[in-house]
Amino acid sequence: MDEKPLQGRLPERDRPWVMRTYAGHSSAAATNALFRRNLAKGQTGLSVAFDLPTQTGYDPDHELATGEVGRVGVPVSHVGDVRTLFDGIPLAEMNTSMTINAPAMWLLGLYGAVATEQGAELARCAGTTQNDIIKEYLSRGTYIFPPAASLRLTADVIAYTLAEMPRWNPVNICSYHLQEAGATPVQEVGFALATAVAVLDEVRDAGQVPAQRMGDVVQRISFFVNAGVRFVEEIAKMRAFGALWDEITRERYGVQDPRQRRFRYGVQVNSLGLTEAQPENNVQRIVLEMLGVTFSRDARARAVQLPAWNEALGLPRPWDQQWSLRMQQVLAYESDLLEYPDIFAGSHVMTALVDEIVAGARVELAKVLELGGVVAAVETGYLKSALVASLAQRRRRMEAGSDVVIGVNRFTETEPSPLTVAGAEAVEQVDPAVEAAASDAVRRWRADRDPTAVDAALARLRADAATTTNLMAATQECVRAGVTTGEWAGALRQVFGEYRAPTGLAGGAAAGGDEGLAEVRARVTATAAELGSGRLRLLVGKPGLDGHSNGAEQIAVRARDAGFEVVYQGIRLTAAQIVAAAVEEDVDLVGLSVLSGSHLAAVPAVLDGLRAAGRPDLPVVVGGIIPAEDAAVLRTAGVARVFTPKDFALTGIIDELVTVIRESNDLM
Repeated sequence: MDEKPLQGRLPERDRPWVMRTYAGHSSAAATNALFRRNLAKGQTGLSVAFDLPTQTGYDPDHELATGEVGRVGVPVSHVGDVRTLFDGIPLAEMNTSMTINAPAMWLLGLYGAVATEQGAELARCAGTTQNDIIKEYLSRGTYIFPPAASLRLTADVIAYTLAEMPRWNPVNICSYHLQEAGATPVQEVGFALATAVAVLDEVRDAGQVPAQRMGDVVQRISFFVNAGVRFVEEIAKMRAFGALWDEITRERYGVQDPRQRRFRYGVQVNSLGLTEAQPENNVQRIVLEMLGVTFSRDARARAVQLPAWNEALGLPRPWDQQWSLRMQQVLAYESDLLEYPDIFAGSHVMTALVDEIVAGARVELAKVLELGGVVAAVETGYLKSALVASLAQRRRRMEAGSDVVIGVNRFTETEPSPLTVAGAEAVEQVDPAVEAAASDAVRRWRADRDPTAVDAALARLRADAATTTNLMAATQECVRAGVTTGEWAGALRQVFGEYRAPTGLAGGAAAGGDEGLAEVRARVTATAAELGSGRLRLLVGKPGLDGHSNGAEQIAVRARDAGFEVVYQGIRLTAAQIVAAAVEEDVDLVGLSVLSGSHLAAVPAVLDGLRAAGRPDLPVVVGGIIPAEDAAVLRTAGVARVFTPKDFALTGIIDELVTVIRESNDLM
């Protein structure tokens, strides 16, 4: 008998979303091989991870790039690297997402040049440049230029793609990183939409796009969101995003076509919610988080990339990424999810949740607009302080056990995991020789090009940057001349200057009646008295290009609440700058935070600097994603303590910092 279709089933099964894995490491050649392997396994789009020097506009032979080349992504210095990166991959047929922000214009110029060399029509190329600089000031830290100049670059890219690459998403408004920085669902929606308003206002007011084409601009604005394990609430958040986006684009920008007002988003589920302890639990976390962005047909993601189970341990291997890809494929092809209309339509529970988030997000958006918009909210520190405060509250709930994390603060008993028995072999290892090879390669590239053409291209870029001219044409000339990433960004640094964002530490509210903190505060006071100083002084340092400052900021807030005087100068510091601050401020302890994998280069540089400055006695502790084998190396080098993500109790960490100070001063 023929099976009759179930009542309520769609007449035709929906197409699956674009499936990606966030990939890139070591070199363009190694990443190209990884791309090809992933595509052969059924991945339907590319998501390019760039290394920190590329993201912050430095070549691999720059001082700040030391230890960072090829660590968290692929190094791209010039058009030759992009040729290698996409060798054998037809860009006309590919949907490519590039996680690049401050130099987004530059990477789009490189990508377009290689696509053209392959014979592709740019008008047919599909993909996304992330290009959301606002969240870089608040979370990821890979900004270069001040906000106004950065928004100008974003608007230039939007105007260019509207004319030349109409299938390209020129910007991905990112709420993903806001959630990782502490945002509640309400803040995530409100703050992200405030960024979108700033971008659209900039495009509208710049005069490059006719008013009648604002609907076309809106249609190509996409979002990149986060999804946590509270997947029912996440479904409501996505539906709230869609409702507010429809309202804003209709009322503020006059977009009448509902298809242009559709909320389009891609997603990576919550990487920072993954745990080092019992990492096998991360598998079910990832699956549940994926449901939050796929369950509701009316608010389903257009593209999904899932982290690997072992990202809290280090860089995932190809097999780990394959596991994450297979999770998507099983849901899309084996389950019946794509056979039904929205299963939450008419749900009273879902409607109430959505309405609650919409109402709260409207309030948050209004606050930002009252301050003068998202740029003013960044420059005054309002947004950063709000996120730091929310993250501090989240951490306290976790420490108190009211927010349960299995394997971390409840059900911690465990059998040895066969997944991690291999130790360092359980994650991808980046060959240290990668950095030297990349540095040699970029020096050879510079030597082999026409210096006159390079000088002329950079001169045009600087001249155009000093005006309101769209910078895409000058950028394309730089690509053709063989300019490097560091040279392109360096020329714009000369015109726009560099920016240091507020740290937001004032937003971390004190922990109040925490009995454990009161005991630590008493130890801090007693130790300071024994040393004959008014207060213990802690320097929190972020060496190198790693901009993920959430952990460092939370340590700084909790240490301050415990009675420490905290010196925190923000991100992107050289070892020499950290050493100079430690000596000048006469601190009792240096705490370094490194999450990019560059700890074996960054930390010894600080230790060597302290010895050279006559302060070998000054204790140093380190926190980050640090394998046990590397932790042993650091302790041998002189590090007093190494903290990793499994050390989640901040008050306990601060107590241990006091112990380190007492040990180093023979007070035990």
